[in-house]
Amino acid sequence: MSPPPTNRGWINKFADAFSGLALGVRGQSSFHVHFVMTAAVMAVAAYVRVTTIEWCLLVLCITLVLTAEMFNSALEYLARAIDREHNPDLGAALDIGSAAVLVASLGAVAIGVMILGLRLGAMLGWWPEMF
Repeated sequence: MSPPPTNRGWINKFADAFSGLALGVRGQSSFHVHFVMTAAVMAVAAYVRVTTIEWCLLVLCITLVLTAEMFNSALEYLARAIDREHNPDLGAALDIGSAAVLVASLGAVAIGVMILGLRLGAMLGWWPEMF
């Protein structure tokens, strides 16, 4: 017999989500890199005065990379809970999770270069103003 479903309130659900955020970020050195890069992108975007649509694209890319990193962290926690010994299947799953972060990061870099690179290049006189 399964236990009856609990009817948890929104406050508890948000508390769990924020606990998960803290667990996902804590101890993950890659998050430090992502946060530093996020700050740099935001500073450059503000400096070159990107449009609202460009801000939306940059924030979407940042969110996508951080979300991929959170899923990868969750996968790492799950793999450790399942088996602490070398397990080729878990290793493959972890590698795929890391690849997801890599793909998201490369896509974000490409979009960042297209948006920020074009604007910086125009500001530096490398090509005519296009905006």
